[in-house]
Amino acid sequence: MINEDKQILNSFESQNSELMPVVPLRGMVMFPNMILHFDISRSKSIVALEESMKTAQSVFIVTQKDINLTDPGEGDLYRVGIKSKVKQIIHQPGDFGKAFIEGIGRGKLISVVQNKPFMKAEVGSFVEIPSVKNVKNKAFFRKAREMFVEYLRMRTKVSVSLALSVHAIKSVGQLADFIATNMPFDLEEKQRILEEPDQEKRLEKIIFMLSKEFDILKIENDLAIKLKNNINNHQKEYFLREQMKIISEELGETCNPIDEVEKYVKKIKSLKLSKENTEKLLEEVDRFSKVPVLSSESGMFKSYIDFCLSMPWNKLTHNKIDINRSQDVLNKHHYGLKEVKDRIIEFLASYKLTKKTGNQILCLVGPPGVGKTSIIRVLARAIKRKFVRISLGGIKDESEIRGHRKTYVGAMPGRIISSLKKVKVRNPLILLDEIDKIDKEWHGDPASALLEVLDPEQNKNFYDHYLDLDFDLSEVFFITTANDKNQIPLPLYDRMEIIDLYSYTYEEKFNIAKKHLISKQMFRNGLKGKIFSISDSAIREIIDGYTREAGVRELERKIASLMRKAAKKIVTEENVKKIKITEKEVLKELGPRKFKKNNEVVSEIGVVRGLAWTPIGGETMPIEVSLMKGKGKLNVTGSLGNVMKESAKLAISYIRSNVEKLGIKKDFYDDYDIHIHAPEGAVPKDGPSAGITHDYSFGFCSE
Repeated sequence: MINEDKQILNSFESQNSELMPVVPLRGMVMFPNMILHFDISRSKSIVALEESMKTAQSVFIVTQKDINLTDPGEGDLYRVGIKSKVKQIIHQPGDFGKAFIEGIGRGKLISVVQNKPFMKAEVGSFVEIPSVKNVKNKAFFRKAREMFVEYLRMRTKVSVSLALSVHAIKSVGQLADFIATNMPFDLEEKQRILEEPDQEKRLEKIIFMLSKEFDILKIENDLAIKLKNNINNHQKEYFLREQMKIISEELGETCNPIDEVEKYVKKIKSLKLSKENTEKLLEEVDRFSKVPVLSSESGMFKSYIDFCLSMPWNKLTHNKIDINRSQDVLNKHHYGLKEVKDRIIEFLASYKLTKKTGNQILCLVGPPGVGKTSIIRVLARAIKRKFVRISLGGIKDESEIRGHRKTYVGAMPGRIISSLKKVKVRNPLILLDEIDKIDKEWHGDPASALLEVLDPEQNKNFYDHYLDLDFDLSEVFFITTANDKNQIPLPLYDRMEIIDLYSYTYEEKFNIAKKHLISKQMFRNGLKGKIFSISDSAIREIIDGYTREAGVRELERKIASLMRKAAKKIVTEENVKKIKITEKEVLKELGPRKFKKNNEVVSEIGVVRGLAWTPIGGETMPIEVSLMKGKGKLNVTGSLGNVMKESAKLAISYIRSNVEKLGIKKDFYDDYDIHIHAPEGAVPKDGPSAGITHDYSFGFCSE
């Protein structure tokens, strides 16, 4: 910060503070009575401006210290800003817009009270020290105005209307703010003027900085006179570079732009990129060399070039795939899943022979908790590739995959390119998680952007909007996961090979708990050696009575709960040195069973058990049929769907058409009411396989 917080706190009144939305600015400082229009790309800023317009409330515009921060906090902002009024917000395609703001007066950021969905802060009033009307102040006022008009006269590209506007100003403070607004001062110099409470001192600083600008103009004019008579394209470039060098030296800049440009050119040539990419980067460096050092565009060009040069264009993880080792690692860390592990080994064997990863994209499909993500993480370890997980759940914007145009304020690359920059190699294993949960809105279709990523014919020249260069993704191992393959967009589904992961069986859950989960949770809870043990019957009791799931996440939670209770006893009770969990201890610690045992039941008249499918696996489903004297009415209950209701009617029709074969009375239907019920009535049931059960239930009922 330019002025220390303790020095400027005296210039504020916290008693007149108010809460208002906050919009951080990058690379610019706003002043009172200033109309500012700028592009906005951060969602927090858009929401803050919309909230201000909706509530007719002022918005606090404050400059952030580091222009590269995309989500600044309270410590990243200057303390003094401008209370402003939002005139208009124009929404543009994507999460972008343009805002028109009018500055009202200075204010002080006391504290941030809210960060989401937008920043809101307590803002205090700014107390200015007015200038005294005397000869000295009149001299300062005239001198500043004359210097500003003279500066405008020397700068031919500046609007003449500014010179007319400055003559209408009568206040010392307003004159200082007006000149600071329209001069190309450094960001920190403008902030220093904004924070100055004394109007007289503020104008003194303006006069000093104007004199500095006159010195720079004099140097520019001298250079122009010396080079005017003998200038060509080469000399013109030299003139511009010398101009930048002199300005940098006058302003005390430590970085030499010429040296920096030469460093960029040397590094680009050493990367050995394609001809097109090399020419494109050299063009960007050439533009960077011609942009003024203090321009906001200079920072944008520098950030972009640095990002491009930090990409792993030719860096690969060199490894030799050992099929036997990979199989051993997969078997060590995952019990069961034989079909999945065999298919992965086949995939690796094919890659070892062809040296191509793009021929097939694997997609592991299964319910939550069955080990999709973990087995891919272990696979990356087995083949010694760096692992990157990209969650696609809830993505709505295509720019999440392809990035933003670098010309936008706050532009960022897509997740694919960002991940490669992070791991610093061009051939990691990238897991695209939850590919079935991609959303689609007016921002664009992320699924369509993924087509290029997963298509081996296209990803050799993947184009990211921010990178603006072709990048080769053909060496990347892409593996995806999903919970429901029916929700995967069809074009993506067509490019992938589906591997189904089904629910774990009872015995698989038992062995996973015994071989993996117990040792894992003992380590996490500090139970070392033989201090803790759990019997096989206790494990089975947890599986039977407390979990009903496709995977083993809830089973692991229950085991962890028992271990935490055991750890508490060891720490709090002196005589406890060893704990063994039995079936009785499970009932005592976890409470009553949540689920009944699904034992086989002997069939009886009026009740039959059929097979049913659920997201957590298969189970038996009883159907009950009751007969009672009546007039032939059919009553079906139990949250049954249309298919099962039709099956019930079909079963009755079958019985009526085969009364002689079944040995029942012909007027059976007229004399009895039939009630069909499926227990657990709160659970919806439907499907052709479940409908078969009705036929057997009537068979038992008729005997």
